[in-house]
Amino acid sequence: MSVFDQMTLAEVYERFLVQPLFRPFAEELLNRLNPGPDDSLLDVACGTGIVARLARRRLGTEARIVGVDAAPPMLAAARQTDPTIDWREGNAMALPVQANERFSLVSCHQGLQFFQDKTAAVREMRRVLVGRGRVGIATWRSVADIPFAGDLHKIAERHLGTMTDIRHSFGDGDALARLLAGGGFSDVHVETVTGAVRGIDGPTYARLNAMAVVGMSPNAKTLSDTERAELTDRVAADSLAVVDRYTRNGAFEFALATNVATAQVSH
Repeated sequence: MSVFDQMTLAEVYERFLVQPLFRPFAEELLNRLNPGPDDSLLDVACGTGIVARLARRRLGTEARIVGVDAAPPMLAAARQTDPTIDWREGNAMALPVQANERFSLVSCHQGLQFFQDKTAAVREMRRVLVGRGRVGIATWRSVADIPFAGDLHKIAERHLGTMTDIRHSFGDGDALARLLAGGGFSDVHVETVTGAVRGIDGPTYARLNAMAVVGMSPNAKTLSDTERAELTDRVAADSLAVVDRYTRNGAFEFALATNVATAQVSH
């Protein structure tokens, strides 16, 4: 039995991925939102809460910070890391925010690509912002734009057939800009931010990625639990050759790229 079999998905996410992979890009997103002492923040699709937690450090203990996620296990992990933040279960297309609640900032870090109705989600972000409020959204670039992701994707499709990696399914920066403009935002700015991911064990990442792609593969959904586990083992094993190519002097490292969009509420 592997260590992953003894942990929830939220625990795996927080323990292995948040610090080396998500935190650096969350910092970049917050840098572009540039929160000030009088700001309040709503973080949509907060996961285990890295954006909200970083915002707490910047804004101090008195700032109003809310994190929303649809997954109770993610929120449970978030509450353990910082109980001072208001963590709420809810859907991005119908945010659990009352009509008299408003925020000066809304963030969404690597969540938008998973939403079934992106237009409705952006309109909800617009609804909960004050006049001249600002939004910051980050979505990973496509697998075609990230060599390491593309190499792993080829391995996945070898075992799973043609598939869409949802994590990288909204990598078009122009499409993101149009979405925000159409959702009631102005002063839309989108840039590509690239950074090196370090500090995670290569075989561990190969295993986590294999779990992710098998989980999102339509072909794998018809398999039994045992068959999916065996398929995950094969994808992870074949992915080690890719990991080796991105390992130098014993250190595993790869470049990752994201869109970072900022915009302001239109009047």
